[in-house]
Amino acid sequence: MYADLVAGIGRGLDISSYPLLSGLARMGPANAVQLGREIGLDRSGTSRYASRLEAGGLLRRSPDPDARGTLLSLTEDGEEVVGLLRRRLAELLGRRLVGWSAPEAEAFVAGLERFVWELRDELG
Repeated sequence: MYADLVAGIGRGLDISSYPLLSGLARMGPANAVQLGREIGLDRSGTSRYASRLEAGGLLRRSPDPDARGTLLSLTEDGEEVVGLLRRRLAELLGRRLVGWSAPEAEAFVAGLERFVWELRDELG
């Protein structure tokens, strides 16, 4: 499904891009450790993926005013791509839920949200 999500966009996007971009959109500027914790990657993996997205003009690095580290944040183009990816994801999920009643779809979404939050709590 992620392959369909990023198809044709270019700019260094692959199936691993959505969690990183979406995480930054939720959190705002964050260092690689904070973002990695949010999306379930270690610092080196987060930094590696961030480098590709930075080269594609979707995120920027800036000095962290509170530490000696670096903050990652979305560029304007990055924010636009996140919006596009979210719309595509909604369309993809909508196609997979065709034929489900509204209560079934709502129960699925509620269960999935609970699963994600519990998993985040468990992973720290």
